[in-house]
Amino acid sequence: MDILSLFGLFSVTAMLLFYTLEEKSPWFVMAFSGACGLASVYGFLQGAWPFGLVEAVWMLVALRRWQRIR
Repeated sequence: MDILSLFGLFSVTAMLLFYTLEEKSPWFVMAFSGACGLASVYGFLQGAWPFGLVEAVWMLVALRRWQRIR
């Protein structure tokens, strides 16, 4: 497994973890947004731009949710 694959594994694992914890604190919503941003970077770096684009949108949606519930 190369470094890019490890980065992708880390980012989507973080997304899953923070998504399951969102109800506990608004900060987990913010962390989910950050993990979506990392997954977006991963998508663009590996050449899967549709994945990168969708994850960037999810990042913005989660950031907006965090702003509303904060």
